[in-house]
Formats: sequence, structure tokens, C-alpha cells
Amino acid sequence: MLTIPQNLPDWKKAKYQMVESWQTLNRSCRKGQIVFTGSSLMEMFPVEQFSREEGANFPIVYNRGVGGFTTQDMLICLDEMVISLQPRRVFINIGTNDLSDASVTIDALMGRYEQILTRITAAVPSVEITLMAYYPINYDAAVDEGMRANLRIRTNGRIREANAAVQALADRLGHRFIDVNAPLMDDQGRLRADFTIEGMHIFEAGYRAIWPAVKAEILR
Repeated sequence: MLTIPQNLPDWKKAKYQMVESWQTLNRSCRKGQIVFTGSSLMEMFPVEQFSREEGANFPIVYNRGVGGFTTQDMLICLDEMVISLQPRRVFINIGTNDLSDASVTIDALMGRYEQILTRITAAVPSVEITLMAYYPINYDAAVDEGMRANLRIRTNGRIREANAAVQALADRLGHRFIDVNAPLMDDQGRLRADFTIEGMHIFEAGYRAIWPAVKAEILR
């Protein structure tokens, strides 16, 4: 049973309630399929739609991303986001919201990420896990001061440092790591302005640009 933390802002309480509803939804899902999970950049990835577009023979994919979630939130909701589906494969992109908090070190982020991976593999020993590189941002495309303040913390330099740590974590624990960011980047290594909503989140066109690489990883 999911215990929703107290004193959450209304928007985040709604996210937890969405996750709580998955307790029923997951019971109707096929076990042993592929799960994509993480925060908003995963929730907004129309991976279920893209998978259906590939035809009836393409593997079944479930999206269990939750906007606004940190690694700590995911640890609380891990049963609903991953474990109850008993997946054979999991793709994870979690931690960008941790990177938006200046008080969170990369080491602290990786410590919680490792807890997530350890719990998944303990509950589903045969699972194959792929850690996805964090996507770049584009400070110049930020639409307001609130987003600019966020992106002054979640810089591309901090993202590159975190991606190196995620790759090292994957290598150490025997998981896979993929970086599909190349089609998203402009010539300065930023998230392409035409692919981003407000400097951080991505339009469907951006997800379609990385889909071939993600699809190849699903089918490998």
C-alpha cells in the first residue's frame, strides 16, 4: 500500500494519487514486458504510442514516468512504478529534479539511484536494466525567470558530470547505459531550441528524433 507523504503541494499530491491509481492499472497489465520509468522527461515521452506505431509484433511497453519526481519519490513509489509489473526490462531516466536542487550532490543522487537499482534487482532478479543519460537543457530558450533560475542550477555542465556518474554506476552494477542525446543537441551541445518547450522539457518532435536509437536498444 502506497503511503503518500504529508504536506505535499497540490500538484505533487496529484502525482502521487496518479501513482496510487496504478495499483489497479498494473494488475491488468501483462507481466514480463518493458517498463520506461522516471520523472517528467519520461512521463512526456510518448513511448507507448511510438511502440504501437511500430505494429503488433513490437514489444509491449508501459510508461511509468511521473513528472516532478526525484529519486526519493521514486524510492517511495517503486512498487507501482516498476516492481508490481515484474518487467523483463526497465529503462530509467530519474534524477533530473535532484539536479535542480543545488543542495543535492552528485554523490547523494547516485546513492539513491543505487538504492533504486538494488531494490528492483532484488524484487525482479532476472530483469535487465538500461540507464538513460540525462537530456541537455537550453538556458537561452527558458521562457521565464523561474525556469532560468532552475537552469542556472541544472546546467549542461552538471548534467555531463551526472551522466558520467550514471554510466559509472551502470558499469559497476552490471547494467546497461545509453546516451541518445546527439539528435537533441545544437552545435553548442545545448538542447535544440526547436525541440524544447521552455528550455528543459521536450516536444514530441524531439522524442521522435531519439526514438530510432531507443527503438534499437529495445530490439537489440
